[in-house]
Amino acid sequence: MVLRGLIRTGVGLVVLCAVAQVFSSPPPAQQAPPASGARILLLPRRIVSGERATLAVLDVNGRLTPGVTVSFSNGDKLTTNATGRALFVAPLDLGVMFASIEGRPDRVKTVIFSPSEATASSVEITSAPRVASLTDRFELLGRGFCGEADANQVTVAGQPAIVLAASPVSLVVLPPMDVGAGPASVEISCAKHQASPLAITLVALELEADSSTLKAGEHRALTVRIRGTAAKIALEARNLSPDIAELTGGNPVRLSSTGGAENLAHFDLTARKNGSFLISIRLVPALAHSQ
Repeated sequence: MVLRGLIRTGVGLVVLCAVAQVFSSPPPAQQAPPASGARILLLPRRIVSGERATLAVLDVNGRLTPGVTVSFSNGDKLTTNATGRALFVAPLDLGVMFASIEGRPDRVKTVIFSPSEATASSVEITSAPRVASLTDRFELLGRGFCGEADANQVTVAGQPAIVLAASPVSLVVLPPMDVGAGPASVEISCAKHQASPLAITLVALELEADSSTLKAGEHRALTVRIRGTAAKIALEARNLSPDIAELTGGNPVRLSSTGGAENLAHFDLTARKNGSFLISIRLVPALAHSQ
């Protein structure tokens, strides 16, 4: 979930909205997002030596972004296609490799496994989240997946999901738009092999914020309401415009929700000067062993 806003002292306008749009390809009437807006690189956490894998690049609004150059620490480069993804073959050398969006400082790590470590006669899920957001990606680890993202068939609560990034041992999945909060079954197949259904809990993150006038130096609470579970949920807020506003507690800020029927999380924001701000709030990724 991305919270976008505008702070204008004097005018006192605060506009916040949740944005979570991802398209497998741009709709006919919509222009593809510019490569200059690319901010998030989705690289499978694990890849397999000599095997195919798929990465994806998103802009600040969560849209798949074509035409983005990605550089690897071994010197390789590739460019995302019209769907905002790119298919590549993992290097033969085992170990750690990093990748980054060209022109951006952030690096994403992946580990190259040997083919023997990834061998499987069926699709197996070894690690998966217990809880995932309705509007954000989640990661699955296992064996027997397809390295080409679209060759995997993934459903969440019976609805087709989008596989953003993939390797034979890792998938990054976006839940379908029409699924509701609460318990859901995830089913995965590749090349006519199917994994045992996986149970996860999908949660909705809803923003509650005061939209009255905000003056420089004034503190304002951002409250996130969690629907779909009464359990405590770990969230991370990341300030993408620290020159305009600041989050109390640093950047990023991690905290747990209250749990219970009124499951809430509170973040504090302070305006430093006039201008637009951008803050992302998402579940803290956590993989649990799958029995």
